[in-house]
Amino acid sequence: MELGQNEVEALDLWRRVTVTTVRSDAPDLTARQLAVLMTVRLQPAPHTVRGLASTLNVGKPAITRALDTLSRLGFVQRRRDPKDGRNVFVEPTEKGDAFLDQLGATILGGDAAPVQQRPALAAVS
Repeated sequence: MELGQNEVEALDLWRRVTVTTVRSDAPDLTARQLAVLMTVRLQPAPHTVRGLASTLNVGKPAITRALDTLSRLGFVQRRRDPKDGRNVFVEPTEKGDAFLDQLGATILGGDAAPVQQRPALAAVS
């Protein structure tokens, strides 16, 4: 199956954004970490490990690992529910919001300029 023009353009935009983020000083997040961070920021609160696991259809241990990294980076924070100390809420931080704001600007603003393709490597004889 051949890709249509829209699919090619969408994939090329995602490639340019990915290359731009890899070249930046910002942390390299996995797809799962990015999905968790965007869900916490963009979906209505409250967020819990169980809720994020259900929303993203992955196991709770995978969410916990992603949150551990995002917490270390200062992108999210965990806060105990004052009404029920057994519950832990996950909340975005200003630093996490700034990271996503920059990512959004990269996607929309053309910061993800077309990347020059590498010249083909010469065959070794």
